[in-house]
Amino acid sequence: MHIRRKPAAATAAVLALALSACGSGGSGDDAQESGGKTVTLVSHDSWAASEEVIAAFEEESGFKVKVLEDGDAGQALNKAVLTKDHPQGDVLFGVDNTLLSRALDNELFDPYEAEDAAKVGEEFRVEGDAATPVTTGDVCVNYDKAYFEEKGLEPPRTFDDLIDPRYKNLLVTENAGTSSPGLGFLLGTAAEYGDKGWQDYWKKLKANGLKVVSGWEQAYNEEFSGSAGGKQAGGERPLVVSYASSPPVEVIYADPQPEEAPTGVATGTCFRQVEYAGLLKNAKNPEGGKALLDFLVSERFQEDLPLNMFVNPVREGAELPEAFTEHGAVAEDPRTLAPEKIAAHRDEWVDSWTSLVL
Repeated sequence: MHIRRKPAAATAAVLALALSACGSGGSGDDAQESGGKTVTLVSHDSWAASEEVIAAFEEESGFKVKVLEDGDAGQALNKAVLTKDHPQGDVLFGVDNTLLSRALDNELFDPYEAEDAAKVGEEFRVEGDAATPVTTGDVCVNYDKAYFEEKGLEPPRTFDDLIDPRYKNLLVTENAGTSSPGLGFLLGTAAEYGDKGWQDYWKKLKANGLKVVSGWEQAYNEEFSGSAGGKQAGGERPLVVSYASSPPVEVIYADPQPEEAPTGVATGTCFRQVEYAGLLKNAKNPEGGKALLDFLVSERFQEDLPLNMFVNPVREGAELPEAFTEHGAVAEDPRTLAPEKIAAHRDEWVDSWTSLVL
């Protein structure tokens, strides 16, 4: 989340600073010293939270938080499936609606109703509390404003625009088989063009010079010319699959801060994501895991989300920071697919996408 988005909920080199600030919450040695008082969160690489918010949870609950980051959301989930009999931690965070059925089909989680579950938007809830909603956001193409101004070219707005020859060799996206935003973008095209039309669309996108990399960090921080990280890395692609909430990052963490974000969002390319957390079966510390899930939907954590993982809270009434709303984009009509349709076709679509694009 990055909606991951970071991710969203979970956001460039600057987000790495936020990650290092909140840290992993403890080392293996810390876990041994505190025995059963450590609760381990397994997450994708874009996990971030304010140090003081984590400290408050640790003080109130008595559990020390340890975070294990396991790559992109798809990679983290795959590893959790492989290790489900002896899980790496107590809670898995970052499984979104594009991947949730895989987690549930593999019976990764013990159902649990978080303490403030009733305050989570009904549209995000999972039947039987099989997983806990935590963040929401939109996967969208972002663009480098300076590039398009310099070229005197209007930035793309829709999926159709991306296959226009004017935008040849400009877009970088993530692997739909290993990356959450990459899969979200694929599902967005399936929602836009239907079961039969999306494959033809991707053939045209590939012919228009599409570049595919493994995950969001590489796409946004290395290949995208509009991000702080991409500029440092010499990124040459002015279009990237990221999130509607990515532009605020480029303002908030810049020094000096610009009056407006240097990146924009093609709001006609968005797909709605929801990120979940779940209590892992066979967890060594299920009580700590339940306390952590309660915390993830608490007002304190939900209001901490936007400026750390740059995703939206799922808790009704949670306040959003002005900088987040001022510089982020709102997709008025994001593409969506029913969870049962994603579950029925996801693997088939990813296999077809891999054959077509890779």
